[in-house]
Amino acid sequence: MRGILPQVCVCVCVYVCLSLSLSLRGYEYKGVFLVRVFRLWFDELMNLWMAVQNQPSWEGHLVNLFARLANDNIGYVDWTPYIPTIFTRILRSLNLPVGVSQMVAPRYLTNSYDIGHLVLWITALLGGPGNPAQKQLTCLFNSIASFYHPSNHGRWQSRLMRLIQRLPASVVRRVHRERHGDPSWITVVPEGQRLTDADLQEFTHSLIGAALLAMFSKTGSNDAAYALQNLALLTPELAIPPVLEKTYAAMETLTEPHTLTATLSCMIGMARSLVSPNNHYPEGRAHVLSLLMGCLPGVDPNDFSKCMITFQFIATFTTLVPLVDCSSAPSRHSDLTEIEKDLCFASAEFEDFVLQFLDRCFALIDSSTLEQTRDETETDTQTHLESLVELGLFSTVSTVLTQCSTEIYKVALHKVYNFATSNIFETCVSGRMVADMCRAAAKCHPAESLRLFIPHCCSVIFHITNNEELQSEDELDKELLWNLQLLSEVSRVDGEQLLKYQGDLERILCVCVRLRCKQAYTLACSLLEHTLRSLSLIYPTEHRSTSGSFDNDLPIRDWGRAGDVAALGVCWHVPSVEEENFVFQLLSRLLHPELERIKGHVSGDQPVSREELLQSLAIVHHCLLGAGSMLPPLDGAHVSDLVPSMVNLGEIRLYIGINYGEKTQSNVHVTQMHTCKYSLPPNSKATSLFPYSPDESRENYRQSICQTMRLLLHHILEQSEDDTKSLFVIIKIISDLMFFRGTHKKEFDSRWKSFTLVKKSMDNRLHGKKQHIRALLIDRVLLQHEMRTLVVEGSEYKVVHQELLCDLLLLSTSTYSQVRSRAQNVLTTALGTYSFSYRDLIPRIVQLLSPQHTTGTQQQFKGALYCLLGVHSGVCLASVRDWDCVGEVWPALVLCGLSPSMTLEKPSISRLLDDIIDRINRQHDTIGIYFTVSETCVEIANQITKSGNPMSCLEAPSTADLNEGLQRQRIRNIVAARKYEKLVNDLLTCLEDRDLPWKFEHMATDFLSLLLRDDHPLPPDAVLFFTQSLVHDSISIRKVAISAVAGILKQLKRPRNKVAVKPADISGVQDPEGVYVGDREGNQWLQYDSNNLPLTQEQWDSQYYVEKTHWGYYSWPREMMIYAASEEPNDDLPYEMMSEGEKIVFEYFSDPEFIDQLIGFLSLEDRKGKDSFNPRRFCLFKGLFRNYGDVFLPLLWPHLEQLASNPHESSQRCVCEITAGLIRGSKLWSFSKVESLWQLLCPLIRTALTNITVETYTDWGTCIATACESRDPRKLHWLFELLMESPLSGEGSSFRDASLLYVLQGALAQQQWRVSELLHRLLVYLEPRITQVYKNVRERIGSVLTYIFMIDVALPHTQSTSSPHVAEFVTWVLERLKPLTLEPEIHNHVHEENTQEMDERTQAVKLLKTVLKWLMASAGRTFTTPVEQQLQLLPLLFKIAPVEIDESYDEMKQDARTCLSLMSQGLLYPEHIPLVLAALEGMTACRSWHARFSVLTYLQIMVFYNLFTLLSVPAEVLRIQKLVTQLLLDEQLEVRDMAATTLSGLLQCHFFPLDFSLQTQLQTLSQTRLPKARGELASIDLVRRHAGVLGLSACILSSPYDVPDWMPQILMDLSDHLNDPQPIEITVKKTLSEFRRTHHDNWQEHRQSFTDDQLLVLTDLLVSPCYYA
Repeated sequence: MRGILPQVCVCVCVYVCLSLSLSLRGYEYKGVFLVRVFRLWFDELMNLWMAVQNQPSWEGHLVNLFARLANDNIGYVDWTPYIPTIFTRILRSLNLPVGVSQMVAPRYLTNSYDIGHLVLWITALLGGPGNPAQKQLTCLFNSIASFYHPSNHGRWQSRLMRLIQRLPASVVRRVHRERHGDPSWITVVPEGQRLTDADLQEFTHSLIGAALLAMFSKTGSNDAAYALQNLALLTPELAIPPVLEKTYAAMETLTEPHTLTATLSCMIGMARSLVSPNNHYPEGRAHVLSLLMGCLPGVDPNDFSKCMITFQFIATFTTLVPLVDCSSAPSRHSDLTEIEKDLCFASAEFEDFVLQFLDRCFALIDSSTLEQTRDETETDTQTHLESLVELGLFSTVSTVLTQCSTEIYKVALHKVYNFATSNIFETCVSGRMVADMCRAAAKCHPAESLRLFIPHCCSVIFHITNNEELQSEDELDKELLWNLQLLSEVSRVDGEQLLKYQGDLERILCVCVRLRCKQAYTLACSLLEHTLRSLSLIYPTEHRSTSGSFDNDLPIRDWGRAGDVAALGVCWHVPSVEEENFVFQLLSRLLHPELERIKGHVSGDQPVSREELLQSLAIVHHCLLGAGSMLPPLDGAHVSDLVPSMVNLGEIRLYIGINYGEKTQSNVHVTQMHTCKYSLPPNSKATSLFPYSPDESRENYRQSICQTMRLLLHHILEQSEDDTKSLFVIIKIISDLMFFRGTHKKEFDSRWKSFTLVKKSMDNRLHGKKQHIRALLIDRVLLQHEMRTLVVEGSEYKVVHQELLCDLLLLSTSTYSQVRSRAQNVLTTALGTYSFSYRDLIPRIVQLLSPQHTTGTQQQFKGALYCLLGVHSGVCLASVRDWDCVGEVWPALVLCGLSPSMTLEKPSISRLLDDIIDRINRQHDTIGIYFTVSETCVEIANQITKSGNPMSCLEAPSTADLNEGLQRQRIRNIVAARKYEKLVNDLLTCLEDRDLPWKFEHMATDFLSLLLRDDHPLPPDAVLFFTQSLVHDSISIRKVAISAVAGILKQLKRPRNKVAVKPADISGVQDPEGVYVGDREGNQWLQYDSNNLPLTQEQWDSQYYVEKTHWGYYSWPREMMIYAASEEPNDDLPYEMMSEGEKIVFEYFSDPEFIDQLIGFLSLEDRKGKDSFNPRRFCLFKGLFRNYGDVFLPLLWPHLEQLASNPHESSQRCVCEITAGLIRGSKLWSFSKVESLWQLLCPLIRTALTNITVETYTDWGTCIATACESRDPRKLHWLFELLMESPLSGEGSSFRDASLLYVLQGALAQQQWRVSELLHRLLVYLEPRITQVYKNVRERIGSVLTYIFMIDVALPHTQSTSSPHVAEFVTWVLERLKPLTLEPEIHNHVHEENTQEMDERTQAVKLLKTVLKWLMASAGRTFTTPVEQQLQLLPLLFKIAPVEIDESYDEMKQDARTCLSLMSQGLLYPEHIPLVLAALEGMTACRSWHARFSVLTYLQIMVFYNLFTLLSVPAEVLRIQKLVTQLLLDEQLEVRDMAATTLSGLLQCHFFPLDFSLQTQLQTLSQTRLPKARGELASIDLVRRHAGVLGLSACILSSPYDVPDWMPQILMDLSDHLNDPQPIEITVKKTLSEFRRTHHDNWQEHRQSFTDDQLLVLTDLLVSPCYYA
């Protein structure tokens, strides 16, 4: 049964899921609305889901299907009858701990529903008349809200956080679809089913409490922030105020920085909803300024996380809000609303905010200097945290100043300028920060800022550099360094503005790049690079939130405004002719002399020192980085003959705004570059898009750099290979020569990731349609442009690339490891870029590995191996999908073991080889050999080419063309097959070399095993090798050979004929119409029947055998194909008719010596204590006996007998594997051979089972289960009868009895429903033996009973099974448990001995122990739960189960407690609820208070796990309330306490309301009068008064994290009982203590709910008196 439903339902689910997107939706054709396709299967699958109770593995797929159905058909499926069940199962799927035990069945944990699909389903259920799903959703979050509190943490946390994160986002998507979505093929939601504003408010109310608690989760606030962001989009008036309140409170406290971090994180996501003009929450904008001012203390150098979140907070809000003083607007505009007037007056404080923010930044910088943060011995480089702070500071200051009005900007600019120029900063940490701030200021308004900064910096630099001695100094003045750094940063602005200072910049660069001081020339090179980039790149010049300036109109109406994609008004910087001339003027003055200097060094005319060479290389590299976008790409002849192709492999050049001497591009290219949506503003010069037509007389600097670097590289490698610093720079230059056109891929990826995060935090998914703010849209346009520049180089492989790749290969195999590593990274990138370049490079790499390469070094050898391995995410040359390359690389890898450079003594080489083999095994894809195009495909292609709409741009091929194509295809396939066979033969040739080290022999064997295919037979030589390797000395090679030979035998499998049969013709019974499931007359012929077993040849041939055990139970296949019974099995294949491969296998396995060796190896121990049944060995023997029949059995049989009689673990495991393969391989043998086989096997299996041990019983269970899998039980009747003989004979130990049952269980479980007779026989056999003493036998019997009753299920349309029934068994059990039913409490006084004479009670106790094992084993395994039968056993369990959790209790008590916990988690149907409650009510009258206590623990879990089902039956809710109230008055104190805990839990999950009547009832009880004299206390009055106090305490504890309106008064009522007698006093004290603990974190908020008098009383109660008072 366990295999029936999964296969049926998963098949149905997969089929329906695949067709869902096409067939779910109804459609209208010619006015006729067709029936929706899902109705064909919905009722059947839904009823199946409703009937299954224990969450099998396939149930999740069914839920996913229903979720998609609901989402795609909102309003067309009536889910109302199923809503209580849906939400009950959702709650159960969260696996939340409830009650004291907190035990969860393992299946519930592993088979939980996918949260994404649950969210989809819940979202689709919302809305409609009455909105019933919302009521259940509110109850769901009320019941789980406390689990979101940060003090509650466990394995369930991640699922709960995903739920709260995804649900609001899903509702936002639905509302967008209903209100703002574009028309599409998705089904339109009917008007009556759409979500209204009231629905959304109710939805937010249900989630906001949990979201506010989740803000401070230990897993972080990101999930809650995302949820609140989406809730704010739906209902800002409900979502934003509570977060604002928490944010203000967090800003006022200094002791809880984590609360500030969490609240600011949430506010960032809600920022856009807060500042946007919104009819639902117009007052939100009034909080902006107070929030900005309040967060400024967060710029704290002592708290990194708080500082970064504050930067993000300020940047987010200022991006949305123009910082413009509008205080005078009310006098000029008469149409302002009151809120707008208030905003205008408040905007006067923006200037104060900007200045205070800058002061905070200055304080941060002052505390970040090297002197403040480093000791003298520490490094002076920037740390990672400092770099993050620097990045956050720059982006925030840039955003703030960008959004400032001109007046505020000028004030801020002068403040920054004065700070930067009145101090001298070190250039490592604080200097970088100040320079970044100045760069941010200059970027916003370049003209005004450069007018201040450049003259100042230039004058200082000119003054200091006038001294000629300065050129040769190693250490320079800090003022010079600081001004160079400042100048290099402020020059990163609009290049047009830099032209005004052209002369000064050129003069400074010419002087400073040749300074000897490394720090100085490095800063000068940065200035050079930034200047060139500013002049040569295309980029937007502003990122304001609105196009134009802020001086127009009324800026407060632009708060949060989305950018108009169609009229974005981007102001672009496009290099002008003057800028281009300046770029090449700088290159001529600075780059050209350095190239000449390097050439002089190479030629020996003007040698330079290494430091001077490094300086020249730095200048060259920074020139390339700065002007790379203007330098034409490397060009030249293409590398020919890499790959034959009839298709032009050339590429289409992308236009990126620059012409490299080519024909002028048309205006269409301009539109393609920026797209019509992002085109330049109207006032831009049209000609500026084509900035220049390069002067052909100018030097091609990229080409010149390339030639010079190649000369220098070879010079260094020949003369001074230890100059690694220069080699590092050369590698960078080569990389940039090939790939750099203005942007590095790594920088682009980082910016893209950052953009995505910002977009997510500020996205308006409700309205969609790219409603992003303008700054984000501009960023996206720039990223798109940069993306084009990254791919413009293309993938054509040219000679110049070939030369550079050869140089990189030279570096990749050089002496020094760091040089090799960096070169290999660049080489791998190049191989992944240029088409088919790997075909050119692989022969060169292979040459370095060749044994004939005797002059090679170990460094070259390792470098070549690393080149083949590649980087983790790059191309791996050892596993490319190319026969030529694999044919070269694999044999070369094997033969490199003979290379003189190869040594396995170096661990690094050994690890490297292991990595290559591992990567090949993981990444190698089977390379195609046979490529065919069907005639139908050719015909369709012809029709397409002849089609007039659309018109084909190609002529239709002629018949001759088609024939030529087919001929080429056949030739290609033949060539591929030959290459495949050549590779196999080459590897075999390698293996023939006796000198080959063992590691490479293993490698070659692995490679050969990867070449096994299903479309081409393995060459005979390879078959011979693998067959011989079965007895190889190396265990790893034997393992590979076993798998390979099993695969070869699969290849050699000969087809058997199948015939189509109709089940109705065989049974003579026609199945009725509709769904008819289970045992019935129509499938009776498939059942195992001991009276109709195939014992003779005639009986064998007369029966139809169906090997698929799930066929026929639910339905029959449309066409039922079975193996032909009339066909004579061709077991004995003549030797002459065998193929070459078959002959090889036959000859070896016919050799006794080979068999002796093979069995000897297979029976060896591999890993002590870790070996298990090996499926690969099983497949080997299964293939042998399937392909060759019993021809090898005479040779193997003596070994099998010897192994079976040997109790050693490895011998038993070997006989298990061979036996399983023999049984499965004999599936299609003739009757005579099968009968002979079982005459031999039965004694063998008996002998083996006699010798079963602790180490081997699982192997025998696996063996028998594997042998019975997918087999007709009638063909295995010998085995079943053998196993059924006497599994509990008692002849051996208890272990042997348990093991035999385990083996039998494995056989029966595989047969599912087809062995009902055997199940009946086994049950009859077990019943008198069920009172076992030994624990291991009891546990096994319990597990076996689970499988015996597995088929007794209550699924839809299921007939009564012919298998055993649970009800009958429980009746039999109860009859024998009668001696225990009359006892108030059951204790275990049975001695663990097997005695023949036992009284009825002792027998009953032993029986009960076994029944408990059965109940525990069946929980979570069966598909349905026999609730009625379990309820009959419930009273006994209540009497046994202990109250406390103590591991020292005996087995029976522990098992009873576990059973109660698992049973209470069971899924109940409405018809079961009265039965369960009746049983619980009956137990309340039990004399044992332990039983009454257990009733309450059972009730807690049962209610929570069936919450919505119970709520759908109001009468039963009242019964539960009455039951709890009754136990609240119990005479036993422990029961009353547990009743109060239960009442608190029920109130907390809103199972029933805390209404006035319940409060009155509890208060009345608490006011029960007690006699004045203590000695005369009436116990009944004390119990009633205590019950009332407990009830009031339960009310208090039911709201652990908030203060409802009724709570203050109840607290005051409780305080009146503080001086009552015990146990009332201790109850009140515990309640007050718990109240203080749970409400402490948010007491400032909670205290607002109390009056002053109440607070005074509470203070007296909760605050301990001072000892010294």
